[in-house]
This record gives sequence, structure tokens and C-alpha cells, in this order.
Amino acid sequence: MTTQAAPSVATPPLQVEAFAHVDHWVFDLDNTLYSHESRVWPQVNQRITLFLQELFGLDGLSSHALRNYYYHRYGTTLNGLMAEHGVEPDDFLDFAHDVDLSLLEPDPALGAAIAALPGRKLILTNGSVAHARNVAGKLGIIDHFEDVFDIVAAGFTPKPERSTYELFLAKHAVDPGRAAMFEDIEKNLLVPSELGMKTVLIIPQTPDPFREAWEQAAVEAGHVHHVTSNLTAFLTPLARG
Repeated sequence: MTTQAAPSVATPPLQVEAFAHVDHWVFDLDNTLYSHESRVWPQVNQRITLFLQELFGLDGLSSHALRNYYYHRYGTTLNGLMAEHGVEPDDFLDFAHDVDLSLLEPDPALGAAIAALPGRKLILTNGSVAHARNVAGKLGIIDHFEDVFDIVAAGFTPKPERSTYELFLAKHAVDPGRAAMFEDIEKNLLVPSELGMKTVLIIPQTPDPFREAWEQAAVEAGHVHHVTSNLTAFLTPLARG
């Protein structure tokens, strides 16, 4: 699938009407709340590869292949390492998320758009709480969120597994019929849609050279209700007094 251009914002009247019932706003973190130009996610991937190199004494190419194997078999590299080698998750998460955020700029416009949304705002990420707070803190938006539900809270079972969303909904008393989910990975929107949430797929404004084309395409699917390449512009009309 090739990367497709998506409108930066859907037709405002349709947007407001479709989200009029929403008062629970759920956001993924990486490549959703910031653009790929900040080079945060490629660093995480590089750190995971380096972790495997140091743990097993592998070269870079072999470590990259092993990371992909764990990802496709277990959902995350961490799950594979825990299942097959008993790796301590805190050590892995701390190492993987020790990244340079110097290219990540504060985003006051996004912060204002999130703050103006009616109701509760939460982050649901396959990363760690510390990583989410570091990134959202650098963006200047962390204070707009009630809480972060991370991979630890999910029992190390990552999205898109249904149990992760069910745990999240239960812990935070979120009614999926009154919630919207914002994600950059299309398959992570399937369960939210099935549970009754409005779904929004975030795609890059420009192609991300560090991701496959299919990972950042404007997918047309029944569980993807909206697609945007500009999260701030999409959120702005949804403010309600």
C-alpha cells in the first residue's frame, strides 16, 4: 500500500456532529501527539536494537531481525524477551526510552486544542509512563491529561489486544460509547471501534522515512472513522463551551 495524502481536517460540520456525544478523549503517544520530524520513535527503535546487541552479543543486522521476530510473534520486543529470556521489564523500558528529545518542540497550539475539548483526556500507550510524561512534558501538554495508561498497567500485553483496551476502560471508568480514540496505527483502532469508540487515524503530513508505507497510509476501513494528518486542526472545531 502506498502512502496517500489525507486532508488536514475533515469537514467541520460533519466533524462536530460526529463527536457531539464524546467526553472521553483517548490518545496514543508516539507518532500521534508529535510528528516524525522530531525523530523520537526512530531513536526508540535504535535503542531496542542496541539492547539486543548488548544482551546477546549480536551485530546490528542480526539484532534488527530479532527485534522484528519478537514484534511479530509477541506484539512487542519486550514480551518476547520476557517470555523467552526472563528479561526484567523495567530495565528494558528505561533503556529503550533513554532518547534525545532536543528536536521535539513545545506545541502550544496542540495543547490549547486538547485543553478545549470537553471532558476527560487520557493517554493510552504501549510505551512507559515515564516516556509518555517526558514526551508530553516536552510538548507542554502533559497537564491537560488526567492520566497515562502504559504497557505496565496493561500487564505487558500491548495494543491491539482486546484485553488491553478492556483493562484501560475499566481502570479509568471510560464509557466507550462516549469516547474517541486517536492512533497512528490502523490495526490499533479495530477493537476501539468494535467497543463503540469513535476512531481517528493520524497519518504523517510528509512521508516518514523510518516507517513502512503501509504503516502511514490513509487506510479506508470500517473501523477507521476519520483520517487526518493534522491533529491540532482536527481537534480545534471539537471544542464545546
